[in-house]
Amino acid sequence: MKKFICLLLIVLWGQTGAAQINTYAISFPNAVHHEAEVMARFPSISADTISFRMSRTSPGRYALHEFAKNVYNFKATDSKGQPLQVKRPDPYQWEVAGHDGTVHISYTLFANRGGGTYAQVDETHAHLNIPATFMFAPTLAERGIEVTFEVRTDLNWKVATQLEQVSGTTYSAPDLQYFMDSPTEISDYSIREFELPSDTGTQKIQFVLHHNGTDAELDAYFENVKKVVHAEKEVYGVLPNFDHGRYTFLACYIPNASGDGMEHRNSTVLTSTRSLADGGMERNIGTVSHEFFHAWNVERIRPRSLEPFDFTEANMSGALWFAEGFTSYYTNLILCRAGILSPEQYVEGLAGTFNYVWNSPARQYFNPIEMSYQAPFVDAATSVDPVNRENTFISYYSYGSMLGLALDLSLRSENLNLDDFMKLVWQTYGTQEIPYTVQDLHRSLGQYAGKAFADTFFDNYIHNSGMPDYQTLFNSVGVVLKQNANTPLFGANLAIMDHNATAVIRRNTKIGSPAYKAGLDKGDALVTLNKTPFKVGQSVADYMAQFKVGDTLEVDFKRFGEQKTTSVILEASPNYTISLMEKDEVMPSEKMLQARKDWLKLD
Repeated sequence: MKKFICLLLIVLWGQTGAAQINTYAISFPNAVHHEAEVMARFPSISADTISFRMSRTSPGRYALHEFAKNVYNFKATDSKGQPLQVKRPDPYQWEVAGHDGTVHISYTLFANRGGGTYAQVDETHAHLNIPATFMFAPTLAERGIEVTFEVRTDLNWKVATQLEQVSGTTYSAPDLQYFMDSPTEISDYSIREFELPSDTGTQKIQFVLHHNGTDAELDAYFENVKKVVHAEKEVYGVLPNFDHGRYTFLACYIPNASGDGMEHRNSTVLTSTRSLADGGMERNIGTVSHEFFHAWNVERIRPRSLEPFDFTEANMSGALWFAEGFTSYYTNLILCRAGILSPEQYVEGLAGTFNYVWNSPARQYFNPIEMSYQAPFVDAATSVDPVNRENTFISYYSYGSMLGLALDLSLRSENLNLDDFMKLVWQTYGTQEIPYTVQDLHRSLGQYAGKAFADTFFDNYIHNSGMPDYQTLFNSVGVVLKQNANTPLFGANLAIMDHNATAVIRRNTKIGSPAYKAGLDKGDALVTLNKTPFKVGQSVADYMAQFKVGDTLEVDFKRFGEQKTTSVILEASPNYTISLMEKDEVMPSEKMLQARKDWLKLD
């Protein structure tokens, strides 16, 4: 089979190998062992030596990902099939010299992570994120590209991608940046689609789903997808002009996937181990909402700091609180507006993120811009040494979402709203695809809501880490924000071990918490509190229910095998609950109810 594929590639190259077109082909004869075979042809090379490399990053990710580690069996030949000299100047590059103006390369790729960043090849699918799959020549980045996917017909595979189809399973990209931004799903998938009007005619929305479920489940889920698309279009008033008039969701809801979502220019990757029948119908739709919103905010309303995207280094931006965070604010808001979440579910669901952001000690170290700078260290990044993220980092997704909420409710108190501000940003930067800076956002908010309003928001909450007056903001839409002074706080994330009935602290204790003040730390194994032992199978919440705010607890614990004792004074929990006023048996005013209706787009 491999010999046949090689012969076929030679024929294809002869047909499509125009002077300035780089051509690739990928096949999967050993899919059962997660291998792909890649071949490529680079013609009309003028330099004596040409470098080929694997990317170290992937569009939508900000950290380094060393894709070169999964490449082996690299070979390079000239146009006549003669072997060429290959040198490795660093772990990411292969330098080829002695060619005759054309270089053919081939290599084997190991791929077994199906998500938004890496590639996965097995007998269920070939899930390809392009930077994790294909080598490229940096000096030829402006050239057009054609790629042939040699599908496994014995597995009924088909190709789904935002790339433009040339013929059969051959697709094209105008340059390297576009190619790298074009994930591809090859499997026995199902597809649903519908069309929406746009200012350029009609645009097709495709939902490709690789799953083990039924057509009826897909049909039901697709109805919610359509609701999300319609609701998000309403925010901006118009769809983006998708290339080739098409946007494609590439969803894999299969046991061997890794949960993820990743936006691209005209498509998005959606992966989950949850099937539609096993909670995915409800729990996967949030990723659909988040990633499609990125078709406007981040793909076309684009931070200047991410242009052009660098495939050789980490990509850092101070605007992720807006690009990712405001998108996160809209994620569940859209689900509520679309009728997928009830107003009560939406409002009460805000509490977890609210408490995470505003009770974090990290705000004393970094503002939202600086939190955004941390992305190369946290965005699916890996490290061996322990870090202190519990005390020094707040996700820019969460931080930005809470700031988006505050800005929206603040604007509504001025008879304005965040939707119309997003429309302004879209019209100013998105429609013409002019990259923006944080200063541009500040200026645009001043244009929309007045300079004083914009200065207050950016000075207090973006360039500093102040907390907006949420009590007043929530009250304006008939929502109650409150704390329970009788709920005790110990201040450590505990897990009771079944094998020895100790409670182990699983994370760094938060600065200022009772456990932190008592000198307790991650890894400490608590044996008793006030001489009361833990029980196997007991929940931490049940155990702590016997204590109250102000109690002093004598803690016996083990650290590095040594028995120790300390005292913890329980404090009132700083956590808030968020609920509709009606749930507290307080009737909101007509003005509040109308403001809520306008906010959540309720009928």
